[in-house]
Amino acid sequence: QVQLVESGGGLVQAGGSLRLSCAVSGSTFSINVMGWYRQAPGKQRELVARITAGGSTNYADSVKGRFTISGDNAKKTLYLQMNSLKPVDTAVYYCNVVQLSGINSWGKGTLVTVSS
Repeated sequence: QVQLVESGGGLVQAGGSLRLSCAVSGSTFSINVMGWYRQAPGKQRELVARITAGGSTNYADSVKGRFTISGDNAKKTLYLQMNSLKPVDTAVYYCNVVQLSGINSWGKGTLVTVSS
């Protein structure tokens, strides 16, 4: 099992930046893919960015060039650097891990609010 705790959300003005963190504990040796998802009010949860155990990354078109996903193995932490934030980025952001077994784990989320 993997436990995930997000932090770093908050209120920021449009054009500003935030860095989200996801502290990972538990069976971290079995992680295959890690990612960030978000869910805006009234909308479905969507992929923002993900990174594989091999370091490959992919991003939603809407955040390419503005967001960067990275991980620190020593700190067992996943990050999402968000720059040039827009009001449409307002959402609850969730950390996700997919283990080699296929088990999916989610954090409880952190709220990001971007004001215009």
